[in-house]
Amino acid sequence: MKYVVMVSHGEFAPGLHSAVKMMTGNREDVLSTSLKEDMDADQFASNFSELVANITADDQIILLADILSGSPFTNAVNVLSEKGLIGNTIVIAGMNMPLAVTAVLMKDNFDDMELLKQTILSEGHAGLCDFNVNGGSDDDDEDL
Repeated sequence: MKYVVMVSHGEFAPGLHSAVKMMTGNREDVLSTSLKEDMDADQFASNFSELVANITADDQIILLADILSGSPFTNAVNVLSEKGLIGNTIVIAGMNMPLAVTAVLMKDNFDDMELLKQTILSEGHAGLCDFNVNGGSDDDDEDL
């Protein structure tokens, strides 16, 4: 099975997971956890280890993190490494909604993990855009 696992500071990963569920349905192959304000890195690592306890070396993981090299990112990578799962893992930092939805919906359509990674990253990049609202006169108003 291919899993999408989201990690973050605060409630970002569980919140994104909730939003993704609204678009993709409740799925057992999508997991999330976060480093909460009152939690130390060891507690997060323990929670993450429990979260991925049922994932085996036969499975593949798409790990989505909020920021590169943050505590959730580094601890998740360390746990996956200790469990011998890092070789079957795509690791992406800077997750957003388009990236996460694409990962969930497209993961089973690709056997080539590199092509899957490029597809996920492309959708994540495309989801970033500048919406420019022109501050012109009332005559220039356009419907949004």
